[in-house]
Amino acid sequence: MTISFKGAHFPNDVILHAVFFYLRYGVSYRELEEIMAERGVDLDHATLNRWVDKYAVLMAETARYRKRPADRSWCMNESYVKVKGEWVYLYRAIDKHGMTLDFMLSECRNKTAATRFFARALEVNGLPRKIVIDKSGANTAGIKAINKMLKGFGCPIPIKMVRRKNLNNIIEKDHRFIKRKIRPMLGFKSFASAASVLAGIELVNMIRKGQFTPGLRPFQQFAELAG
Repeated sequence: MTISFKGAHFPNDVILHAVFFYLRYGVSYRELEEIMAERGVDLDHATLNRWVDKYAVLMAETARYRKRPADRSWCMNESYVKVKGEWVYLYRAIDKHGMTLDFMLSECRNKTAATRFFARALEVNGLPRKIVIDKSGANTAGIKAINKMLKGFGCPIPIKMVRRKNLNNIIEKDHRFIKRKIRPMLGFKSFASAASVLAGIELVNMIRKGQFTPGLRPFQQFAELAG
């Protein structure tokens, strides 16, 4: 998938640098406006906001299909994020080595949301041998629903479910990187904007983990994903 910059009034590399800098370093849009001005690029924070909202999610969706293969032992959990003063849920899954598998922002935390997230993760990562979760009833029901679907498709071996909170410490630690990036951003004004920004933060976190092209600088890897 190639990202289209049709209609943009700035060069592609200026847009990509601005979006990458915002996602990687957690600055505010007004701070990024000042940084771009120091580099001779005159634009306002509203334009930067539009760029991040538009391109971060497109870049992250491309990255889901281009990251390196992961281990078949997964850890899954959700974290809390505030949007317009209300809590929403960031579903996340990593493998046993800490590599990011997938992520999804949801307004609900229930069986339907968990099932949708597991189905999404399986789409690009294949079938795991086991999934470690905490004792969440919704996540338990989600895995059971997925196993029922797999059985209906003729899959003879179900996904093993391990419900032990202490074994899920690896993903709890991984949540912290995302939280650190969100903190300086002064909150999210809409669910769509939050979903796009969080997808972009997850992407730069995957680049930091080395899930794409080893040897290239982080921004080069980010730009490469644009096509």
